[in-house]
Amino acid sequence: MSQQVRAGGRGEAVPFRAPLHRVERRAVLLWVARALAMPLVLGGVLAAVHALWDGARPWTGPALAAVGVLGALYVAVMPPWRYAVHRWEATDEAVYATTGWFVREWRIAPLSRIQTVDTVRGPLEQLLGLSTLVVTTASSRGAIHIGGLAPEVAEEAAERLARITRLTPGDAT
Repeated sequence: MSQQVRAGGRGEAVPFRAPLHRVERRAVLLWVARALAMPLVLGGVLAAVHALWDGARPWTGPALAAVGVLGALYVAVMPPWRYAVHRWEATDEAVYATTGWFVREWRIAPLSRIQTVDTVRGPLEQLLGLSTLVVTTASSRGAIHIGGLAPEVAEEAAERLARITRLTPGDAT
């Protein structure tokens, strides 16, 4: 069964389909680094409480073990799972993105609804040679963030989308 999405005020149908392109494999390292942040901070706090506060020892040991096991499981499962799910594509009709790992989100932005196109590179992304393509639309759901792209791919996609949207009739509101 083929589903379609109506594009803005033009009434043209945009096909609802899975995007073709994967993000860069290096995105897994970005997700691992971000996933490590919470267990390391929480584990550090629990370890300090366990070492420095005598009355806390009965509960901090099991809590520290739980944080370690659950944190390791999260870091081992989430990044590869996200890599398997995350896809993106920019065509002459729309921008497609599939994201998530536990809750999957499929987004389609018809070109007539695109308002701005940007690229963003945070410090960790710069270190790993990655970039995020941000496509702001006239949608209450907000912008589409396509992370984990090579900088040259994100820049080329942003330039191409900006060029095409200038030529695309529509209200973008």
